[in-house]
Amino acid sequence: MEVNLRWVPVTAVAPVAWGATYFVTHRFLPADYPLYGGAIRALPAGLLLLLVRRAIPRGSWWWRSLLLGTLNVGVFFALIYLAAQVLPTSVASTIMATSPVAMMLIAWAILAERPRAAHLAGAGIGIGGVCLMLLDGTAAIAYSGVLASVAAMAMSALGYVLAKRWGTGIDVFSLTSWQLIAGGVILLPVAAVVEGAPPTLDRPAIFGFGYVTVVATALAFAAWFTGLRHLSAGTVGLIGLLNPLTGVLLGAVIAGERLAPQQICGVVLVFVGILLGQPVAERLVGRARDQSETRSAVTVRACGPPRRTRRSPPRRSRPDATG
Repeated sequence: MEVNLRWVPVTAVAPVAWGATYFVTHRFLPADYPLYGGAIRALPAGLLLLLVRRAIPRGSWWWRSLLLGTLNVGVFFALIYLAAQVLPTSVASTIMATSPVAMMLIAWAILAERPRAAHLAGAGIGIGGVCLMLLDGTAAIAYSGVLASVAAMAMSALGYVLAKRWGTGIDVFSLTSWQLIAGGVILLPVAAVVEGAPPTLDRPAIFGFGYVTVVATALAFAAWFTGLRHLSAGTVGLIGLLNPLTGVLLGAVIAGERLAPQQICGVVLVFVGILLGQPVAERLVGRARDQSETRSAVTVRACGPPRRTRRSPPRRSRPDATG
């Protein structure tokens, strides 16, 4: 796939915004309302993008929008909201770090995008760094939040790969808005049945929902699906490691969560893993491989083809004198 490096920083907007969402949700949004929280986040963002690009789904895109909206928005937002409420900021954002590997495997199965060595190495280094950031022994782990995060990661990885496969020919704003609206519509009736009346929002909650709706949803998802259109799933997945990195750094800078030395080493490893799987690194590795192959070919031509030894014909046996 021919890539343009300008799409890397565009794609990076999404995981950075999502990493801050854990802190905003945990600090400012009402607890015990994951379904309403997801619906309030998704519907306004989807309608905002629909105003930018006024187009409605046609044909198969009705059921595709419904499916993608369920995987990438509806269930995903509810699970992330729950995880952010019961887990510390760094832990909640860190569990999502396994998404690059999940995206690579699913893209291999569905899109025939074979994982490259640089992607796998970057994912391994990055996940190792994330583990160092997570396993500091100071945070209490709620297993319900861990299960919610793992389920959200798996569902979104599948949804992103399907969106990449189906999204050709559909502009990014329409693709994103349809999913957000479908996910919000799915969440609203379930929220009314399970959670009852909507939560009362104070001023901090209003500002918090403003951030997660406009920045962490409308802007972030448009940037993310733009990256999926122009970059490989492996590259985009590694850029997603900025999500836990942002969560950990915000937890340290704003929430006062102390960073141990091993966590600082983890931050460095995450950066190395992200950079290793980016197009510029792939080009350097490919260039070095091409130069090595060129030198080998020149050496073969200089030495000439291997000399062939002439085999003498087999000697005919002389007839026996008595014959």
